[in-house]
Amino acid sequence: MEDRQSRPRRSGGHGSGGNRRRRVCRFCADATLKLDYKDAQSLRYFISERGKIVPRRISGTCAKHQRQVCQAVKRARNIALMPFTSPK
Repeated sequence: MEDRQSRPRRSGGHGSGGNRRRRVCRFCADATLKLDYKDAQSLRYFISERGKIVPRRISGTCAKHQRQVCQAVKRARNIALMPFTSPK
């Protein structure tokens, strides 16, 4: 019983710090940027090297614009502007 109390407590997280700066959505910050499914070059930023859509926490977009990104990528894939999988 005493042994448990004398052990140091572990933190619950990964220990990567807590003073991270909040990333601002690039579409909210700059109103001139528009998402367009026909602009496959700008959509490549939101695609991983495996061909998957990058999640919000990595891309830094807000929920509203992440939904628009997903919709634009899916439209671009359907009309063959972007591949469904990554080229090998």
